[in-house]
Amino acid sequence: MAIKLLLVCLGNICRSPTAHAVMRQKAGHSGLQIEIESAGTSASHRGAPPDSRSVREGVAAGYDFGSIVSRPVSDSDFAYYDLILAMDKDNLAELKRRCPAELQHKLQLFMQYHPSYPTYSEVPDPYYGGSKGFAVVLQLIEQGCDGLLEQLKLTEKV
Repeated sequence: MAIKLLLVCLGNICRSPTAHAVMRQKAGHSGLQIEIESAGTSASHRGAPPDSRSVREGVAAGYDFGSIVSRPVSDSDFAYYDLILAMDKDNLAELKRRCPAELQHKLQLFMQYHPSYPTYSEVPDPYYGGSKGFAVVLQLIEQGCDGLLEQLKLTEKV
């Protein structure tokens, strides 16, 4: 049975699609069955492709952003996904506000799987910064995905 994973940021054009592309590739190499999707707490970019700066950084590192388009979190996502990971505390708070009480246990910060958590508790939003911010985001996400996969492998063995 596949684990269903939803990765969430604000607009679903920078951080969560990067996490989607990275996790999709890493999961494919892990042997775990993981269904991966990304979404935003805002619908402002609905249907848009990932930000070109995210794609440029990700493709240079070997990740495929194909088929990823922005979509907002829907009410049905809370029941469907097993794990819903927010890129930052503001988006986690928004998810908690919208999520039914009985499904709150599915909501977590993505960075809790990063080796430097809680020193780094959020993936910073690179949208209004320069290209260096996108490189930092990619690095944080790669390390967070590695930690998440390790945790999922441990969970699968239980």
